Amino acid sequence: MEERKKLDWSRFTVNLPLDVQKEDIINAWMTQEALEKWFLKLAEFTTPNGEKRKRQEQIKPGDAYRWQWFGWPETVEEHGKLLNPEQGEFLRFQFGKAGKVGVSIVQEHGQTILRLIQENIPQDEESRMNFYVGCKTGWTFYMLNLKSILQNGPDLRNKRSELQMD
Repeated sequence: MEERKKLDWSRFTVNLPLDVQKEDIINAWMTQEALEKWFLKLAEFTTPNGEKRKRQEQIKPGDAYRWQWFGWPETVEEHGKLLNPEQGEFLRFQFGKAGKVGVSIVQEHGQTILRLIQENIPQDEESRMNFYVGCKTGWTFYMLNLKSILQNGPDLRNKRSELQMD
């Protein structure tokens, strides 16, 4: 029987192959307007001096964010800060209490792959379920929605407020 590697609950990776230009993938993450097309209901960013970024203005390390999702009450928000990207990343941020997220584009076997790594996930049982399982499931869905949007497909998000998540 094959030996199984012990699961590292402190981090996960989601890879998504995409057949679109690298610049289009990066641009989908870099403004409030772009993030609201595939990911968030609200993606507000504030500069380190406290000025709210314009909807089409590029976000930068040091910015603080306030995010809301479709399907959740407006009281459910995530707050965090954009960090300096590490090697190969085009975006990195503190994802509330759920750890840090780095986003990059890699080429493997001639394929463009969007890679998201969430790390520094707390190790208590509740965090394993909420952040490892919950966030990995969420990122998988939203990245597939990004692929659908970039390839001129439908927006897969539930935008009907009467159909709440739990």
